[in-house]
Amino acid sequence: MNVLTSAASKLSAYNRDSVLSASPARLLTMLYDRLLLDLNRGEAALQAQQWPTAWENLRHADQIVAELAGTLRVDLWDGADGLLQLYGYLADLIVGGMIERDASKVHEAIELAEPLRRTWHEAAALLPAAVPATDAERDLGVA
Repeated sequence: MNVLTSAASKLSAYNRDSVLSASPARLLTMLYDRLLLDLNRGEAALQAQQWPTAWENLRHADQIVAELAGTLRVDLWDGADGLLQLYGYLADLIVGGMIERDASKVHEAIELAEPLRRTWHEAAALLPAAVPATDAERDLGVA
């Protein structure tokens, strides 16, 4: 095993452990961070006509949106239904961007997702450290 392979293996293990040990609120913000990374990479790849790269990033972004929609607790707050509909619209934009090779649809998805990402980060930062994670995160409406 060479040095690069060893370093990549250690980084992969660290990332896996970070996800497995993260609180639900931290997982939510990590998903949003990765969603925006994938969308931005996908948009850039579409603009550069790098179709396989665009496909890979946008497919992953679509999977993240599906995970966000699937774990949304619509029974915990009134705005959840609206957020679920927004997730559906984001998925439509992402898939449309992939199929039609349309960077403008992906850009619209970025413009919708970025304020949500910032808002979830702000909400997660407001959770008091002394409150057990399960009680505090229940207020965010995440599973």
